Amino acid sequence: MAGRLIANLIVMGSGIMIRAFAQAYRQALANASKTGVAQEAVETIKRGSKMMTDAEARQILGVTENTSWEEIVKRYDKLFERNTQSGSFYLQSKVVRAKECLETVEKVKQDPS
Repeated sequence: MAGRLIANLIVMGSGIMIRAFAQAYRQALANASKTGVAQEAVETIKRGSKMMTDAEARQILGVTENTSWEEIVKRYDKLFERNTQSGSFYLQSKVVRAKECLETVEKVKQDPS
């Protein structure tokens, strides 16, 4: 009889705790959306997971900010070929993403409007 009572208390108590946590989570989301924190966090996550910075792209390709676009393309071709022959697919994809990132930066420089 005592075991059944204890089990019943545990089940009821855990149900109450789950509902309280769910309500607190909903309230935290509502507060975050009012202040704009949720949208900012989502944008940061999107930007952080998919986009690399131009500094990181330059580091991958081994170029500086003053390097011409032709030199960047030569460096890209060299690294891409080297990774095709004896490198890894991961490094090759990093090189491609770095070039794509710098292409967008270069387009902004060419057409500032």
